[in-house]
Amino acid sequence: MANAHKAAIDQVMPILRFLAGLLALALSACAANAPPPATAVAETRPAHPVILISVDGLRADYLRRGVSPNITALAARGVTTSAMRPSFPSLTFPNHYTLVTGLRPDRHGVVNNTMRDAELGAFSMGIRSAVEDARWWNGAEPIWVTAERAAIPTATMFWPGSEAAVRGVRPHRWLKFDGAMPNRARVDQLLAWLDERPQPGFATLYFDTVDHDGHEHGPDSPQLNAAVSEVDARIGDLLAGLKARGIAANIILVADHGMAQVSSDRRIFLDSLLESAQVQLVAGGAVASLNPQPGQERAVKAALLRPHPHMACHEKADLPARLHYGRHARVPAILCIADSGWTIWLSPPRADQPMRALGGMHGFDPAHPDMAASFVAAGPAFRSGVVLPPFDNVDVHPLLLRLLGLPAMQTDGGDTLVRGALR
Repeated sequence: MANAHKAAIDQVMPILRFLAGLLALALSACAANAPPPATAVAETRPAHPVILISVDGLRADYLRRGVSPNITALAARGVTTSAMRPSFPSLTFPNHYTLVTGLRPDRHGVVNNTMRDAELGAFSMGIRSAVEDARWWNGAEPIWVTAERAAIPTATMFWPGSEAAVRGVRPHRWLKFDGAMPNRARVDQLLAWLDERPQPGFATLYFDTVDHDGHEHGPDSPQLNAAVSEVDARIGDLLAGLKARGIAANIILVADHGMAQVSSDRRIFLDSLLESAQVQLVAGGAVASLNPQPGQERAVKAALLRPHPHMACHEKADLPARLHYGRHARVPAILCIADSGWTIWLSPPRADQPMRALGGMHGFDPAHPDMAASFVAAGPAFRSGVVLPPFDNVDVHPLLLRLLGLPAMQTDGGDTLVRGALR
């Protein structure tokens, strides 16, 4: 009887093994065609969203004027510094790209707000086709590209460089810059993006009001203080919106540069030293960058490369080493750097084309206190009540990588913030 029972089992087992094999193949095929489970995607995202906020032109000492209670409270429960040093030149596009790449302008290639390139032609913030041309930005990889490649969705609100498909990659959500878009609407759009699924793991927000009024009215004007107060109120709206949604974000608020008081009686005109036809002025202001016209090199150098009141001129290869500037092909042959508060132009304005009166300007030596930028960070990852000594803005990028759980990269940044700011 036992032998008969064993024989029956031996006959059935091959059939069962065959059916089990078919079932395993079917399940394997289903698994191959099915989308990855939600947990697999979520594992690539940071534990808390990272929001990088730029308040353009928010000089470090503005936060000590008593007109920014929301930012002050954020700093009190997080990390701040007396000064974050911008990179040279202390201008908007170069420093915004430095903040998100960890490279100084001389390495990432956005060397000025106004540039010329032998292949690409002219670049300025007002040339839409250039701003959207990735070839101007491809010299470095911004943090949103790194994040997108790691399957972390990103959303950028007006950050310089985000309107181009840098190295073939765009943010998950982005908008073309619209200076007329109210600050409140910018906050509302960012919160709407955070309501989406997949939720962005990294997002940026940009305000230009403080920079605009600093240029128009000067850094010590009541209009400037009112602009800081208005942006501070929008930071309050953002914090309230995050709280209502139960989002515990790691927030980093930065500025790209500070602002210095200027006036129409502190202008240097280069045509008092040479013929304007002898040079091509690529950019003027706090830093004048220019190329001698063919055959005029010796005459231009003789006129400019000597001591002058309120400015110092250098060949690009002879700039002070601390500026970390002058090797990139887009840097013009000669740069004249004004003392803080002075500006440099090629020639006086014509009677029929008057020069706009400015109250403030930036672009000066990053070491000058007027150029010091703000930095405030708070959230689950940050220590509380910490005031760090001054540091360079290239250190922000390594901090972003750490917060997003991304591998460290070889950049110009150090670990000052990673060591001093994080829990």
